[in-house]
Amino acid sequence: MAKQKGRLKKWILIIGIPLIFLLSIAAGYAAYLYNKTEDLVTESYDDTGRENETSDMREEKVDPVEDHVSVLLLGVDNSAHRDEEVSRTDAMVLATFNRDNQSIKLLSIPRDTYVYIPEVGYHSKINHAHAYGGPRASMETVEHFLEIPVDYFVRMNFDGFVEVVDALDGIMVDVPYEFQESDSRDKRDSIHLFPGYQEVNGEEALALARTRDHDNDVERGKRQQEILEAIADKATSASSILKLEEVITAIGSNMQTNFSFKDLQSFVSYGLAEDLSIEMINFDGEGTYLDDGGWYYIVEEDNLSLVGSELRRHLDLQSHQDISDYVEDDGETVY
Repeated sequence: MAKQKGRLKKWILIIGIPLIFLLSIAAGYAAYLYNKTEDLVTESYDDTGRENETSDMREEKVDPVEDHVSVLLLGVDNSAHRDEEVSRTDAMVLATFNRDNQSIKLLSIPRDTYVYIPEVGYHSKINHAHAYGGPRASMETVEHFLEIPVDYFVRMNFDGFVEVVDALDGIMVDVPYEFQESDSRDKRDSIHLFPGYQEVNGEEALALARTRDHDNDVERGKRQQEILEAIADKATSASSILKLEEVITAIGSNMQTNFSFKDLQSFVSYGLAEDLSIEMINFDGEGTYLDDGGWYYIVEEDNLSLVGSELRRHLDLQSHQDISDYVEDDGETVY
């Protein structure tokens, strides 16, 4: 675990709150972008279908202006080319925000993680949850797994990722090894990259974020974090100011969230904090084949308990509600 301070702008895209920094850009152009961003969020709004939009683990709906909250970022394997009604998540990051000490914790969840999925009532890979029931099913699965409430979600598809990078005229990344990968239109081996620090376009960045032929889900998760940081670095650079309208447009047509614009504005205070703390968290575990013949990532039980406790403390849920009925089925723990 490594702590980093004063870098909220570099993680805006990761936590699914894109372009909030626009609110502080100089007048005139900023006012135009402010209105455009407000329209974007309004058009992207998608409720979860939960009663009062509140987690079963919350007694009442949270207010991000005053409360500590959690946000689930979902990258889905969908695009205009695929146009699938059901899609799996290709990336999943859970962010928790503590308003008292102005800190953020970011947990990367491998797509093959073996979990109980409440939507269907059995165990499977965590990335299947979205295909079974969209963001709500993914949120509830993470809640069961970690025993913490998930308050908000942001979902972005392949097209959004590619268009954002292209709107920024590419990003600089470190390619760890030579590989070939399909593009967003599933054209096999159409992307071919060689190792080294280099500029990549949207399709190439997506291929780098998706490939795992030479390593594993955990390393791919770390690579995705590095790519998203590179995107945010470029988006917040002085040279990209006049490109922000294109970035907003790219995000807006490919994003869904249950955030309101007012909710998003409340996160500006994190960016203004002088002693902001951001901590990246990764699970400990290993990949293995199970009896059904599938390959899964099994999180170590002690580590799962440790991570869940850490996030509950961060959300100030020291005495969270009794969820025994929520995570058990006929006396058998199912998370």
